[in-house]
Amino acid sequence: MSTLSRPKHIGRNISRIRELRDMKQEALAQALGISQQTISAIENSETIDDTRLAEVAKALGVTAEAIKNYCDDMVLNIMNNTFTNTSHDSSTINSINVQPTFNPLDKIVELYGEKEKLYERLIQAEKDKVEYLEKIVKGK
Repeated sequence: MSTLSRPKHIGRNISRIRELRDMKQEALAQALGISQQTISAIENSETIDDTRLAEVAKALGVTAEAIKNYCDDMVLNIMNNTFTNTSHDSSTINSINVQPTFNPLDKIVELYGEKEKLYERLIQAEKDKVEYLEKIVKGK
């Protein structure tokens, strides 16, 4: 994980994904066999143990990685790109709702991972450059 990124608030991610699924805390609590107050406590927690996270992910229909790597910006980007204005007449807006053949949250996790790998490669390239320059300076 990049040292530049701030730690994720897992509970907040759970809450946002639950809301995107149009699910109330009570419904998630019932699916997990726990109280609504426990769901509220989970959503207010920055961290959650892996076993509970896996249970919550299953109840929400996503992977644990999707919860861990959830990002509002990426979801909004996907949602914005899901609607296409097909009208050239500015007085009406006709939209086509495109249903992806993939889980958008899984795609977000994939994109996040690719971005993280890119940052790691950039950092390594900078380290290699510094090492190379240090060798040149020492050689003089």
